[in-house]
Amino acid sequence: MSILLFTLIMLAAAYGAGLLGSLTGLGGGVVVIPVLTLCFGVDFHYAVGAALVASIATSSGSGSAYVKEGITNIRLGMFLEIATAIGAVVGAIVAVYLNNNVIAIIFGCVLILTGTMQFVKKQDHTGIKGSEAARRLKLFGTWPQKDGSKQYYELKNVASGFSVMSIAGMLSGILGIGSGVLKVIAMDNLMKVPFKVSTTTSNFMIGVTACASAVVYIQRGNIVPGIACPVMIGVLFGALTGARLLKYLNVSLLRKIFAFAVFLVAANMIYMGVTGQF
Repeated sequence: MSILLFTLIMLAAAYGAGLLGSLTGLGGGVVVIPVLTLCFGVDFHYAVGAALVASIATSSGSGSAYVKEGITNIRLGMFLEIATAIGAVVGAIVAVYLNNNVIAIIFGCVLILTGTMQFVKKQDHTGIKGSEAARRLKLFGTWPQKDGSKQYYELKNVASGFSVMSIAGMLSGILGIGSGVLKVIAMDNLMKVPFKVSTTTSNFMIGVTACASAVVYIQRGNIVPGIACPVMIGVLFGALTGARLLKYLNVSLLRKIFAFAVFLVAANMIYMGVTGQF
């Protein structure tokens, strides 16, 4: 296969990954890594490096839009990024000592959790009495409503959320995905942040988390421009297309169908990891 043909195929595959990731809310990395490893036979460490670069690009593009709309809680994101960045560096260092089969099993388990979260009912927490720690750190905020007004919210369980964020950062460093599902669990389930705020704040944080671990991958030579560049460009344009289509499509059914596909990929990943086929 020529370099030109490989690049074009990678662009098309990454575009599809970014499109599906944007429409389903699972993120492009969840699709990119299985495509690279299962379809193209790329080593897991190089696939992770390419996914990290793609995460930085997509987070930078879409994250700024949510900040402009006033949905993202920047102060909360900056605070929790301390945990995710430290965890990401640790995860990237640990990944050196993990072989492909172990990473595949971990990735499969995270995919199962990600797919399961698609069936969990989302809710906006109202009337939450914030904790003293949240007040001292000024982590409360407001988010815009459809009628133009702003809804005030508070949050709690800061320490628990911070701890889960460090785990999310480690998984991001090991797997190259944003680990947005764990970040949303930390903010939505533990800290009781409104779901829309938690998802947009998570997206805002993904780029910083990916940057922290990408430094380690660059030093190790696991970010190959020939793989990372077409993946980054394809995922970015796919995510932008998905963001436009999202306004006109009812994606609830698509998310459920895609979640089942994620379960199948996860089962395949775990099976191949356990049997040592990577």
